[in-house]
Amino acid sequence: MEKIILGLPKGSLNNVNRGNTYQVFVDAGYEIKGYEPGREENEIRILNDPEIKAYLTRPQSAPVELNRGMLDIAIIGEDWVREESNNNKIKKIGDLEYGQTRLIVAVPKEEPYNSLEEFFLANSDREKPILCFTEYPNLAREFFMENPGYKKIFGDSTPMVQIRGLRDGDNEMVQIINSDGATEVYIAKGADLIVDNTQTGTSLRKAGLKIIDTIMESSAGLYAGPTCKGEKLEKAKMIYQQLFGAIKARNYFDVKFNIKNEKLEDVKEFLISKKYCSQEPTIVKGMKFSQVNVLIPKNKFPEMLSGIKGLGASSIVREKVKQYVE
Repeated sequence: MEKIILGLPKGSLNNVNRGNTYQVFVDAGYEIKGYEPGREENEIRILNDPEIKAYLTRPQSAPVELNRGMLDIAIIGEDWVREESNNNKIKKIGDLEYGQTRLIVAVPKEEPYNSLEEFFLANSDREKPILCFTEYPNLAREFFMENPGYKKIFGDSTPMVQIRGLRDGDNEMVQIINSDGATEVYIAKGADLIVDNTQTGTSLRKAGLKIIDTIMESSAGLYAGPTCKGEKLEKAKMIYQQLFGAIKARNYFDVKFNIKNEKLEDVKEFLISKKYCSQEPTIVKGMKFSQVNVLIPKNKFPEMLSGIKGLGASSIVREKVKQYVE
């Protein structure tokens, strides 16, 4: 088969404190070199799968590269997929359930309005243009034009968007200007509002800002471009299953313990009735004791531990799970 071209995210989605895509691949069983967080290389080697050719890519660039056939698949946030205006060719293979973020509208915290509609209505008679800085000019413009306050003042006119020297739009009174990182600093420089992504809102609060609207919520996913079809699509689905299995495993513990044989049926009934195992526990029976093995959601472990100890369980061992595929 022809190699599948994979785009791996640079930045926050490969950060040990947020997404750590590198670790997801390691947990999924891939031997990956050149992608360790903070030491990424442009060309990344997956040593135990010669059918994958991987490159480092910026989240902002990945949808563009997918649409134009430079990548077959890529791990990116849904916010960047939607920002790429010609995203109809990009299909989601599956969500990866990490890198959660919100795309929000923010203004200085001392401003009196608490929604984007209030903002537009409060600025309806100003003489200077409204300035918005963002890395998401397409999503910002779309969201503004759907806002009741914008429609009441400006009707169907299109906010002016400026991306470096390129300008588009007929409403010069609302100007959306492309920013390159650290978007929140533009408020201190004179912007009226920003559209930015945030996880906790901490950096916004430090910059003296407050959120007045949410455009969308986003998380990382595996996406396919138009060149991903046939054998490549099947390969992409297999890669997704491997990655998702590693991510899902993070929610489980593998627990083993010993129990006296005369208590075995009691502990088995307890585990099944409380749904502390997926179907039924795995049991290795000995002469006087049996070893019981269960895969349990992490949030149920404390209550299960109390229950099995009450039934006489001993030698209890809790281990992390690397892969969980149903």
